[in-house]
Amino acid sequence: MTSVKEQAAISRLLSFLQEWDNAGKVARSHILNTFIETNQGKTAPELEQEFSQGASLFLVRLTSWLRLTYMTGWCLDKLLKSIGIFLSAVSSNRYLIEFLEVGGILTLLEILGLEKIKEEDKKESIRLLQVIANSGRKYKELICESYGVRSIAEFLAKSKSEESQEEVQILLDSLVHGNPKYQNQVYKGLIALLSCASPKAQQLSLQTLRTAQSIIGTTHPSIVDCVLKVLRTMHLEVQYEAIELIKDLVSYDVCQALLKGLVALLIPSVKETSKLQHKILNDPAVLQLTANLPVFLQQAAAAKAIGVLARSNTSIAEEMLHLRVVHSLMAAMGNTDHSNSQRQASLTLEYFVQIFPVVEEHVRPSMGEELYALFRSNAGDLYMKIDSIQADILAANKVNVSKALSTSGISYNSMNLGPRDENQLTYTTYFQKENSEGKE
Repeated sequence: MTSVKEQAAISRLLSFLQEWDNAGKVARSHILNTFIETNQGKTAPELEQEFSQGASLFLVRLTSWLRLTYMTGWCLDKLLKSIGIFLSAVSSNRYLIEFLEVGGILTLLEILGLEKIKEEDKKESIRLLQVIANSGRKYKELICESYGVRSIAEFLAKSKSEESQEEVQILLDSLVHGNPKYQNQVYKGLIALLSCASPKAQQLSLQTLRTAQSIIGTTHPSIVDCVLKVLRTMHLEVQYEAIELIKDLVSYDVCQALLKGLVALLIPSVKETSKLQHKILNDPAVLQLTANLPVFLQQAAAAKAIGVLARSNTSIAEEMLHLRVVHSLMAAMGNTDHSNSQRQASLTLEYFVQIFPVVEEHVRPSMGEELYALFRSNAGDLYMKIDSIQADILAANKVNVSKALSTSGISYNSMNLGPRDENQLTYTTYFQKENSEGKE
C-alpha cells in the first residue's frame, strides 16, 4: 500500500499531465518555459523524482506533440529544448530509447530540410542529434542509416548562420569518430561540401576533412580536384584551410596527382583567360574585376601552396622540379593581370633559386642580368618594378630544369606533360599579344 506522501506525489503528477492534455498552445508554451527553467541540468534520477517516477509519461507527450506540430514551427525551440533536457540527462539511456522508438531521429532530420522553420530551431535540432551521436556507436549508425549525413551536409551548405554551421561541424566530427561502418559516408559528404557556395561551410568542411582523412587513412579519388577547385576562393580563411589539407594529402597516394595539379594551375587555360580579352577592349571598367577572376585567384593560391610544400619538404620540392615548376612559376610572374599571382610566384621561385643551384643556373640567363638583379633584391616587390617587355620575357620563358636533371642522372618517374606544355604555348602567346596591344 502506498503512503500518503506517495499518493500526494502521484496526484500532483496526474494533475500536471491533465493540465498539459487540456492546455492550448499558449498554456503549453508557459508549461514548457517553467519546465526548462526548473529542470535544466538535472540527472535522470532527479527527473524521475520530480515526476514521481513518471517522467516518461511527460516525455511521450512532448514527442507526440513534436510529431504533430514540427512542420508549423510553432514553439519548436522550447519543445526541442525540453526534449533535450531528457536526452542529455545523466543516465538517460531509457529516455533516449523511448525517443528513438517513435522516430525521433527522422523528425530531427526532417526539421533541417524545412524552409519555414527558423534557423534557431534547426540549431536546436542539430544539438539534439549531437546528444544522440555522442551516446555511442550504434546511435551514430542509426543517424547515418536514416540518410542523416546527406540532410546534415545540405543544411551546412544552405545555412546562413555561422553558429548553426559550427554546431553542424561538431556533429559531423562526432559522426566520423568511432563509426567505422559509416565513416566513409561522412568522408564523402565532406568532400561533396567543398563545391558548395558557402565560404563558412567550405572552411568547416576542410577542417573536418583533415580529421576524417587521418582516421580513414586512404583517399577518395575525387579529393584532389575538389580541393584544387577550392583554391579559386577569394576568402583567405578558406584558402588557408585548403592549403593545410593539401599539406596533409601529400603524405598519401594522391601526392603525385596533387603536385601535378598544382603546377598545372600556374598556367591557366586560355579558354578561361581569353574570356576577358574582348570585354576589356569594349569596357575598361572590366579591368577592375580581373583581380578577382577565379582562375587568377587559383593561380596565386597554387603558387603559394607550392611554396609552402617546398619549404616543408625538400624531397617534394625536388619532385616539383621534374614537373617543370620553375618554368610555370616564371610564366605566372608574367601575368600582369593579377599582381598577387606575380608576387606569390616570385616568392616561391626565390626559394627554389636559393635551395637549388641548378635552378639559379637556368633562371639567371633566362631573365637577363637586369631583371635577375631586381628579382634577387626583392622578390616580393618585383611585380611593381617590371615593365611589359620584362613581363613578356617571363611569360615566354623556355626554362627546362627537369631536362638538366635528367641528363645529370637524377632519376625520377617521368610524367607525360604534353597537354600542359601545349597549353603553356597558347598561354604565352595570349599574354605576349595582350602586352604588345598594351604597348600600342
